[in-house]
Amino acid sequence: MQTILTVEDDRAITASLEEFLSSEGFRTLSASGERQALAILASERPDLLLVDLGLSDGSGFSVCRAAKALKLPVIFLTARSDEDSVVKGLDMGDDYIAKPFRPRELLSRIRNVLRHYETDSAVVYLGFGITVDTEKGTVARNGSEIQLSALEYRLLLVFVDNRGRLLSRNKLLEDIWDIAGDYVNDNTLTVYIKRLREKIEEDPQDPKIIKTVRGLGYRMD
Repeated sequence: MQTILTVEDDRAITASLEEFLSSEGFRTLSASGERQALAILASERPDLLLVDLGLSDGSGFSVCRAAKALKLPVIFLTARSDEDSVVKGLDMGDDYIAKPFRPRELLSRIRNVLRHYETDSAVVYLGFGITVDTEKGTVARNGSEIQLSALEYRLLLVFVDNRGRLLSRNKLLEDIWDIAGDYVNDNTLTVYIKRLREKIEEDPQDPKIIKTVRGLGYRMD
């Protein structure tokens, strides 16, 4: 499930966007200003930001610069129509749409930008500073590489490829067998999930990345 962060100080607009985007299958986050947006970016990595240029406590351009440092796509939302703002917004962000806008038009723009980034980027962000570079086959926390065994990495890729989906233990066993070509039994799966959590979770006893759904299996949001 892809996450969209809306940075907008008009609560009515934010609420409307959250309702619409949720109905289209997105996870939503919101910030009312620059400081709150930067705080969210410090702990989460949304797939795309919708940023109002005119924020009550700062600048949408500052939020965009922070997002771009993390290689995140940005679409500006603004009531401004002067040429300088439009040009600067397009130079910094990935797209620009003036308020009031039609939700379906915005959705089309969101999907176009996301498709562009998915095509160009092999790096997946799992939150809490953890990134997976599927091209290089590496995993890192805040830029420092984490050493995983081949089977731990393969198990992680199964979760990455099925983000937002509930995975039963049987499904995990089937996928690891298919990928690794080695026999993996239920007890081995338990051990590898435990080892993987010890390496990527801030608190393996309270996992936030690979979550247990009691009695059903596991899920990575």
